[in-house]
Amino acid sequence: MEDGFDPQPLADAASNADLVVMALPDRLHGEIWKSQVAAAVKPTSVLGFLHGFSVHYRLLEPSEHFGVIMVAPKGPGTALRERYLRGQGLPCLLALHQLGQDPKATRDMASAWANAIGCGRAAIIPTTFAAETETDLFGEQAVLCGGMLGLVQIAFETLVRAGYPAELAYMECAQELKQVADLLFARGPHGMRAAISDTAEFGAFEAADRIGGPAMRAELERMLKDIRSGDFARRLMQDAHSGSPWLQARRHAAANDPIETAGESVRAWMPWLKEETR
Repeated sequence: MEDGFDPQPLADAASNADLVVMALPDRLHGEIWKSQVAAAVKPTSVLGFLHGFSVHYRLLEPSEHFGVIMVAPKGPGTALRERYLRGQGLPCLLALHQLGQDPKATRDMASAWANAIGCGRAAIIPTTFAAETETDLFGEQAVLCGGMLGLVQIAFETLVRAGYPAELAYMECAQELKQVADLLFARGPHGMRAAISDTAEFGAFEAADRIGGPAMRAELERMLKDIRSGDFARRLMQDAHSGSPWLQARRHAAANDPIETAGESVRAWMPWLKEETR
């Protein structure tokens, strides 16, 4: 099985479960459901998902007699666990795709699951599989992963080409990012701007107008259209079914980019970061 994953324990567990959570990579859902899980799951079970991708894009289509729900915490699992242990929680999105044979039991299961992992301590936000999937993919691509890494890379290369030391460029364009992101996370845009210098704030307003011009807005519209149409999902699954050659090639190229060498040097000045990020 791909990634060394053995589905049999999941199938064995599913045969006795009332809630079966597909906590697997999205691209594997359809294959694992068809080959191992579907025949083992009790007909009264509720199927749970952490992300709406596979259901929304029909990588699997469970029979109508199953309840199908989603609880999607808005943060990585490590952060969810850390907050839970502190008596806190992360907000989550909750969706009911199918109510199954016992609608009340399906609704109760979704609420109980969300509260059991601590999300009720923050916020449980009702939504749909489609809305969660499309906004999640767009946020990842436009800002959180694609946009952030793309802007860091371009800014780093701009400074290095202009003759500045690579380590200095990395510090300014990548290493300091967390400090400002933490302000945005805790205080919002206005609170972040209030915490930075007037010089940084003045420059930020000007730069936002220049970067966020018509060309960028049009590209973001195209990105969202690509997600909503299913074209992004089709490309992802085609690459995955071929052994992920495109993804592997991009990973290799990125891992050998000069920005990684600069980053290693900068992080070596702060060895305690290894402990803080475990």
